[in-house]
Amino acid sequence: MSIKIYVPCDSSAISLGADRVAASIAKEAEKRSIDIQLIRNGSRGLFWLEPLVEVATEQGRLAYGPVQVTDIPSLFDAGFLQGLAHPLFLGLTEELDYLKNQQRLTFARIGKTDPVSLDDYIANDGYRGLSNALNQSQEDIVKAVTDSGLRGRGGAAFPTGIKWNTVLNTPSEQKYIICNADEGDSGTFSDRMVMEGDPFVLIEGMTIAGLAVGATQGYIYLRVEYPHAHKALNTAIEKAYKAGYLGDDIIGSGKAFHLEVRLGAGAYICGEETSLMESLEGKRGLVRFKPPLPAISGLFGKPTVVNNVISLASVPIILDKGGDYYRDFGMGRSRGTLPLQLAGNIKHAGLIELAFGMTLRELLYDFGGGSASGRPIKAVQVGGPLGAYLPESQFDTPLDYEAFAANWTVLGHGGIVVFDDTVNMAEMARYSMEFCAIESCGKCTPCRIGSTRGFEVIDEIIAGRELGKNISLLRDLCNTLLNGSLCALGGMTPYPVLSALNHFPEDFGIDEKANAV
Repeated sequence: MSIKIYVPCDSSAISLGADRVAASIAKEAEKRSIDIQLIRNGSRGLFWLEPLVEVATEQGRLAYGPVQVTDIPSLFDAGFLQGLAHPLFLGLTEELDYLKNQQRLTFARIGKTDPVSLDDYIANDGYRGLSNALNQSQEDIVKAVTDSGLRGRGGAAFPTGIKWNTVLNTPSEQKYIICNADEGDSGTFSDRMVMEGDPFVLIEGMTIAGLAVGATQGYIYLRVEYPHAHKALNTAIEKAYKAGYLGDDIIGSGKAFHLEVRLGAGAYICGEETSLMESLEGKRGLVRFKPPLPAISGLFGKPTVVNNVISLASVPIILDKGGDYYRDFGMGRSRGTLPLQLAGNIKHAGLIELAFGMTLRELLYDFGGGSASGRPIKAVQVGGPLGAYLPESQFDTPLDYEAFAANWTVLGHGGIVVFDDTVNMAEMARYSMEFCAIESCGKCTPCRIGSTRGFEVIDEIIAGRELGKNISLLRDLCNTLLNGSLCALGGMTPYPVLSALNHFPEDFGIDEKANAV
């Protein structure tokens, strides 16, 4: 009987040498006449240990990492196929503190299975949610999602059930489901990990959404920089069609749902739902005025559900185990779990799925292990390039939408980028303004002009010229962006700029703390 060896096919693991490691293991096994079955799984999300090689044994799956090609002969010599000791030996994968202290619901399969094996997916509770949904009314499916407390995981945190209910109750001969997979925020990779590591869960979630609201066509709008996700999604969609989980007659139910992937062209603004729809329609990615809301008049003027990858990938477990099961995780109005992504100057970068409620400090030190440099953590940006910078005094904020909003910060997509005490926050504020200027679609004046003037003013501040006048002008510009922009790109750019100015005034040449907004 061949020995099962798992080497991740996740693009982060590949960038660290996983393909070379997999090829080297196969070659060494052949050289030694050892029968192995090499499985390319998704990543467990422990990126400082990638490539993480696992061996299936009678005790369970044992982990070794980070493994490089030069380690392969010594691993075979040490008997790693039998789970024997080696300097890279980590023990049972499931017992690693980073993993066992998580609450993996959406990411339950990722890292365990071959991502594009439908048999693996079904053997690990896949398509149970769809099976239940096919035996329920549309109203009952929407009620389960509403009862779960699931909110938009892309950053807006809008209740998913309310959006679905609006589309359900809007009459139309055609409706659409769109998955916003244009994951463009710095320090975020949870969407990519789902699409590369468990594409069937997204397909199942979108199919359930289609059944719930009466939509027969779905589109995954994928960022062009994700070629591995593109390949995995197309492979999984093809297999789902062949097995009858997509098409005109979903597993004999008489109900239809079709799905395809469309690639974006690299515009950050197309992560905004209305400009995304413009792009899908073959137009330039410009933000639309609202109303009408996409749920009433969206793609091609039809009622459209637009949800993020994580939102849709969370639906199958809700329909499998019930809305109450999912709602029992979390705190306050933030229910369920959120995949948190640790990046930047952090010792243990990776993905952690947790119920809402843990503090930022616990995440940074209990999971992240502190800064990679060993220096004090000065600031953390949460929620992507438009998220606020949190100082150490706010590290005890619980990971909860309302708790973050109370601090004039956003939890967003769960991306967390860490900076030690060598960072210059004036430079980071300038970066935020410049990012907005580069990525603006240009439709509204506050964003188009205000962001350009903004980084010019910050340049003047960094140079130490007329601080009082220019800081006042910067605050006025931020106020205009905040209140006058058509979408969140311009409307949220003040968050990182003002948080840097308010919490780190010394980096702007100010002696005393600036007044809070």
